Formats: sequence, structure tokens, C-alpha cells
Amino acid sequence: MTEVTPELLLQAYASGVFPMADTAESKAIYWVDPTDRGIIPLDGFHVSKSLAKAIRKSDYVVRIDSDFALTLRHCADREETWINAEIFDLYCQLHQMGMAHSLEVWREDAMIGGVYGVTLGTAFFGESMFSTATNGSKIALSFLVHRLRTAGFTLFDTQFITPHLQSLGGVEIPRASYHNLLIDALQARADFTDAQTPDAASLLADLRG
Repeated sequence: MTEVTPELLLQAYASGVFPMADTAESKAIYWVDPTDRGIIPLDGFHVSKSLAKAIRKSDYVVRIDSDFALTLRHCADREETWINAEIFDLYCQLHQMGMAHSLEVWREDAMIGGVYGVTLGTAFFGESMFSTATNGSKIALSFLVHRLRTAGFTLFDTQFITPHLQSLGGVEIPRASYHNLLIDALQARADFTDAQTPDAASLLADLRG
């Protein structure tokens, strides 16, 4: 079996596939290339009235890459997870290489929501997200979409579509359409860290503009 390295992971993403494990205890990693791919169009993010209210409340702080490993641990802390020990280590290595990032929502000393993913070109491959408080992950995704738009990203890949993502504007597109978007996204560059975190009013104005 070919050893999975951070470099091989990046090659896989550039080819349109991503890794998963069956369980946290599983030793095997397999590659996935869905027939229908989930994306969130960066000009089509949906902010409901309840989410807008939660954002305006501003009883949280948004941070970038302040604790990438903890974000992964939260994402893996569920009854069923595809994040095994090897995958955890590989993404931490990608983070150290500057190729994987986390956006975290904090309330006082607790991380209440977050998302992490891999960047290549102008594509952001969203890997997983979590929430330990109402709207935690939705707030994280709202700020993530703003950051991707501001920093010049063109593709937000969510891999699959869930009712949660669909409510925020996520859609499914055929594999061939996804690969065309990916090819275009790999022709340019964007920097995930090259954007400011806006205040609530500016965020909502941008997402609804």
C-alpha cells in the first residue's frame, strides 16, 4: 500500500479526490470522488433571519488558525467520524506547511464552532466543521465565506451536501462540472490569511450584497 504523505494528499485534492477512513479506529484510508459534489457558491450563501440575529449579537470572537489541532479534535468528537489518527496527523502536517487552515468561533475560553480545510490555488476544500453551541458552525461558515470571497477564492468545496449545508446555500453539481471548476481554480493563487475578519454589520452587508 502506498504511504499517504502530505504531498500525496495535495496531489489527490488537485485531482479531485479526498481521503476518508471508516471509523476513528480504522487503519485504512480510502479515496473518494463523488458522482455528485457538494459546493457552496461564494455568491450564493444564505443568511436566515435567525442566523443574522445570532451574528449581530457578537457574543463571540472569530479567530484564524489559533488552535488548528483543537478544531480537528472537536470535528472528530462524534459517534461516527472519518478522522482517524493518520488523517489527524496528516492534516496537522498540512497546517504546518501552510496548506490547511481553521476558522474558529470562541466564546470566552471555549471554542463553540469551527471549520477546517485545505487550500490549493483559489480552491478551499472544506473538510469538517463542528458546533457545541447554537449556530456555532453557521457563524463559522458565514465568516469563512466572507474570507474566501475577500481573499480571492473561487471554489468552496464541501464534498457532500447535508440539509445543514443546503439551508446555507449549498448545492450539488455533477462530477464533471466540479472538475472543470477545480481546473480553473488551480490556475490562480489566493491566500487564506490575506483577509481581515469583519465586524458583524460588515459581514452581513457583504453576504447580502
